[in-house]
Amino acid sequence: MKYRMIALAGIITVMAFTARGQDTATTGSAEPGSPSATVQSTDAATGLHVRHPRYQLRKGDSFDLDLTFSPEFNQTVAVQPDGYVTLKGIGSVFVEGQTVPELTETLKIAYGKILRDPVIAISLKEFERPYFIAAGQLTKPGKYDLRSDITVTEAVAIAGGFNDKAKHSQVVLFRPVDGGYEAKLLNIKKLLATRNLNEDVHLQPGDMVYVPQSAYSRIRPFLPTSSMGAFASPTAF
Repeated sequence: MKYRMIALAGIITVMAFTARGQDTATTGSAEPGSPSATVQSTDAATGLHVRHPRYQLRKGDSFDLDLTFSPEFNQTVAVQPDGYVTLKGIGSVFVEGQTVPELTETLKIAYGKILRDPVIAISLKEFERPYFIAAGQLTKPGKYDLRSDITVTEAVAIAGGFNDKAKHSQVVLFRPVDGGYEAKLLNIKKLLATRNLNEDVHLQPGDMVYVPQSAYSRIRPFLPTSSMGAFASPTAF
């Protein structure tokens, strides 16, 4: 009887832990500070759904710099190939990759060394126009101006749509990040089939939409069309 009670207690304990695990899996929640919670928050923070990013200065850009109460320092400044600008009375300051608000603060600090509470206004003069690149198995691949808020499926349409070699289910979005790229795999075939475009990512300047070639299109030239036509289907690839 004693051993039966011990065994029964063990079974109840196992069932309790199992039910707790099922509840956690169902709700998808995690305790604050746990590894799973950290992963979830990190994934949310590093997703590709960031909207309306500010323009960042690039090599070759230029801007007008106006100091309201010190017009003798007004000038048109160009970003040099090394990312620096040369300022009157200050010298070289690194500005590549900064947005206009960040640049304003940088120059306030720089001129604050020789002026008291400088008031600075910056207006971009020459800068790289926003663009995206459509590459791979598209009717009209190339570099396109990003003139409005568009998504990946809209970018594919602008590039003439998929050609007959495209693999619709594995479209890759490459996004420049800190000197490198991050990639997101998109199943455009599924998005369009389910009529659910909530996962259709919005493009940012410099993005590249790449459409790979399907496996079927690679082997199709070697297939005897008369005998294999009934057995091979492009939709399977």
